[in-house]
Amino acid sequence: MITDVDPVRVRTTRTGGRAVILASVVRRISARSEDRTTYRATFAVLAAATVSFSLVQSMTIPVIAQIQDHFSTTQATSTWVLTAYLLSASVATPIVGRLGDAVGKEKMLVFSVGSLALGSLVAALAPTIEVMIAARVIQGIGGGVLPISFGIIRDEFPEKKVAGAISVTSSLMAVGMGIGIVVAGPLVDYLGYAWLFWLPCAVTGVTALIAVFVVPPSPVRRPGRVSFVSAVLLSGWLVCLLLAVSQGGQWGWSSVIVIALFAGAVLLGLCWALTETRVRVPLVDMRMMRRTAVWTTNLVALLVGMGMYASFGFTPQFNQTPQSAGYGFGASVTESGLLMLPAAVMTFVAGVVASRIADRIGPKAVVAGGSAIACGGLLMQGLWHGERWQMLVANGLAGLGIGLAFACLAALIVGAVPADQTGIASGMNANIRTIGGAIGSAVMAGIVTAHATPEGLPVEAGYTIGFLALAGAFAVATLCALAIPVRSEEELEDALLHDGLNGESR
Repeated sequence: MITDVDPVRVRTTRTGGRAVILASVVRRISARSEDRTTYRATFAVLAAATVSFSLVQSMTIPVIAQIQDHFSTTQATSTWVLTAYLLSASVATPIVGRLGDAVGKEKMLVFSVGSLALGSLVAALAPTIEVMIAARVIQGIGGGVLPISFGIIRDEFPEKKVAGAISVTSSLMAVGMGIGIVVAGPLVDYLGYAWLFWLPCAVTGVTALIAVFVVPPSPVRRPGRVSFVSAVLLSGWLVCLLLAVSQGGQWGWSSVIVIALFAGAVLLGLCWALTETRVRVPLVDMRMMRRTAVWTTNLVALLVGMGMYASFGFTPQFNQTPQSAGYGFGASVTESGLLMLPAAVMTFVAGVVASRIADRIGPKAVVAGGSAIACGGLLMQGLWHGERWQMLVANGLAGLGIGLAFACLAALIVGAVPADQTGIASGMNANIRTIGGAIGSAVMAGIVTAHATPEGLPVEAGYTIGFLALAGAFAVATLCALAIPVRSEEELEDALLHDGLNGESR
């Protein structure tokens, strides 16, 4: 990423007003100050916010059956505890990211983390399943913490620290997913399911309060009113798509409602894309999304999301399958979580070392290599899963690969767009990972439940084929990562100046 551009050289390349505009653009792009002293404290706040969001996302996955029993509800209803959160986060993430670019990232960070705290409080006190589902919708608004965090890092951190901070923050999402699955069992066993929400409530409440005093105002903004029509259309097609993907297995893929939802997603998506090209201040700059560096990175994010969310969601179910089914370990929720511990540990390790590796071989190579390693882990999980040690090794490999890919995907996106579009670009990238997760989970569920034993348990072949399918997703992600273009410094500098000039002209 190039931000240190000589204003004098730029000014002398043009004359008149155009030169003044160019110089203004350069000053805006270079607005981050190297001598800000709060970036370490700011990073601690961002890390806490990211992990909290990820924990809230994952801790309910292995204990959904306990929540179902607690509220004496049906399985179809209890799955909305997961679906409502997914839908809310998918809608809120790009909108919050754009608002952060417009009104100030520090304000939207407090708003997002505050939403996590409020939703967690309501969930912990929920008297009915309906209130629990509403609380999960509120929590989903916290999905904006990821794009907001990337934007703040780009604004506030010294140039040499940006890549490493983004890598670690990205990996914390995957780390939180793994940790959430590990700690969910002991929390429910010893303290009760409500502590799945009391713990995040306490952490996010304190984090939001600290953020008010620690995170400085955004020096880089992209002002302008967010288009209400664009926001509604974006929300509409995302809800239609994710609702069809997440509920298609239960409602029937050929049912009228699922087909109508897919058709609605296509129609609303086309209307949204057309609207974005015509409004004065688009929610998502479609020219930005058409850049090869952006759409190829987003494609890899979709595939990585498919593999990560589905593997983290279904591996605990495999571990908990009673051995009477001819496979599985009959593990408790707690034991199943411990079998996922290598994935969480290796994901964090990958996030710490990813930026250093990227400095040597480039982020593109790290993403491709990480996807290949994750492919190997899922391949092993599909073919050799008869012993616990085999699952431990396979989970560790998958976690290492996912951590490397996650860490550098964010850096590639942030480096491919101008500073004032960091929030929306990274927000859409995070959102595409979530959409990929919904698709991967739906595909995995369809494969696993295609055949069952007389007792109603999935047969082993379902998991074998499912894990191999996820390995295939990572294999394709490896090939797509190799297609991500790497631009020279001069090309990137010219692109940033061009985008900034167009922004000034608007």
